[in-house]
Amino acid sequence: MPNGERDSMIVAPGPWSRHGSPNIRPIRIVQVTIGPREIHAVEQVLTSGRLRAGPVVKDFEARFARHVGTRFAVAVSSGTAALHIAYRAILKPGDEVIVPDFTFVATASMVLAAGGVPVMADVDPETFTLDSRHAERLITRRTRAIAPVHLFGQPAEIERFNRLARRHDFRLIWDAAHAHGARFQGRDLGSFPDVVCYSFYPSKNMTTGEGGMLTTSDPSLASEFKLLRSHGEDRRYHHARLGFNFRMTDVAAAMGRVQLDRLRGAVERRRRHAAILSRGLTGLPGIETPHVSGGVVHAFNVFTLRVYPDVLRMSRDDFQKELARRGIETAVHYPLPLHRQPIFRGCGTDTDFPVSARLAQTVLSLPVHPGLNRNDVERIVRTVREIAMTSSRSSRPFRPEARSR
Repeated sequence: MPNGERDSMIVAPGPWSRHGSPNIRPIRIVQVTIGPREIHAVEQVLTSGRLRAGPVVKDFEARFARHVGTRFAVAVSSGTAALHIAYRAILKPGDEVIVPDFTFVATASMVLAAGGVPVMADVDPETFTLDSRHAERLITRRTRAIAPVHLFGQPAEIERFNRLARRHDFRLIWDAAHAHGARFQGRDLGSFPDVVCYSFYPSKNMTTGEGGMLTTSDPSLASEFKLLRSHGEDRRYHHARLGFNFRMTDVAAAMGRVQLDRLRGAVERRRRHAAILSRGLTGLPGIETPHVSGGVVHAFNVFTLRVYPDVLRMSRDDFQKELARRGIETAVHYPLPLHRQPIFRGCGTDTDFPVSARLAQTVLSLPVHPGLNRNDVERIVRTVREIAMTSSRSSRPFRPEARSR
């Protein structure tokens, strides 16, 4: 970013836990960083009087497609809208879509909204992403798609799912809501077939306030997405099929263009923070740091630990409260696996989900966002270690790595 710009940025905090002490400066789980360039870009649109989807959206789409290395990008009003459109374009009523049991609800609920049937599969205990072997066992003649999630910024099993899709002739709908800037074997995740869905919610690696994007190299899918996002309209007041008002505004796209310019630097900063957290917490009794698969660039939307109550002698929730008391805000993604969500009762699953059920009880996300500085990250490490050592009667001190000169 330009010299001096960082100092004048507006950093909007996330909600602060009621457990925190007012005498301790809180470290937030999320900070939304908005600078003068975003403000100026939005002001230009506002003063132009053209606020709806227009030339700024088209330019944002073109830039995003180039950034990820795909032919088409279609901007929409939210990440949920992106999933809804993807499913509506691909599914027929009653088609099945295999989804991970451990993810945000929209990955599966939008299957229902599109007239399909979500089929939950368990996740890998190391990466937390969809377990391809369990997914393969669930494939039936009604399977039309699989929707792997690049959860927390960790790429899913891309090669394995690509092979399954070719072998069984179904579509892949990748949920990359956490994975802006993640890569697999040198390729951006947004370049893989068939369609990749992004969210630009404020907690994501880049934001438009609210918004989403679909990327694809399939021209027929791109055309269908554009129809679906705008009332099925193929020309003015001529509606070729049922569609929705899922358009992104030029106001949101103006912010998105600036945020896209910052994305590489923001993800690199997240990765540096994650490296410090991993070095400081790896091997700590009762704590397991995130696994990073070989050949990938993890985008670290969040830094998600596994907390083992039997070793720490305290529950995950009590551990979280103790961190909050010391000024470290955390989050649980996600406290309830999909198969236990009331909305999915009657979906017909009788499968056991031992991994996702255990993750829901043990995961805890730490701050890793670009708004942190080195002292913040080291404070997080020290605080986690102090609580864990006290609780588990461990005695290994934390010594911060020497700063480079």
